[in-house]
Amino acid sequence: MHDELTREDIRKMREELDYRRLTLHPGILEEVKRTRAFGDLSENYEYKAAKQAQRENVSRMRYLEGMIKSARVIDDRSSADEVGLFDRVEIYMPEDDETEVIRVVTTVRCDPRKGLISKESPFGLAVLGKKVGDHITVRVNEHYSYEAVIRSITKDSDDGSVPLMGY
Repeated sequence: MHDELTREDIRKMREELDYRRLTLHPGILEEVKRTRAFGDLSENYEYKAAKQAQRENVSRMRYLEGMIKSARVIDDRSSADEVGLFDRVEIYMPEDDETEVIRVVTTVRCDPRKGLISKESPFGLAVLGKKVGDHITVRVNEHYSYEAVIRSITKDSDDGSVPLMGY
């Protein structure tokens, strides 16, 4: 399976990978050496913390490399009257009588607490390609769904301001 990423996603991933390889990794290796010299490794908290940081950094580098290798580049453009990636969308939820502004983003940049909704989430799938005034049904699972109405669409693009998601 290929991950659908924008050119900006891949640029950000390569940038983080370079930082981790060239800046972070050498510093962590130095810290492992320094703390190893403290002696008894079974009771050496500093050494264990340095080794943990090393494992986390290597894991993140592998993740980024895998994502870049398996990426299928997608375009973030859409027609002027429909919801596309990175557009700001005002949604009205009749059930709660609330309005929210969201942006549909790629999976590596989502943060629902900030209104950044993954394009592969039930909400993202329901909203992409829709137009102002469209009533949508968001199917969360086979037992629960809810209605929403698209109130407005403000066209936007992937300007790089949305950060990559950590883990």
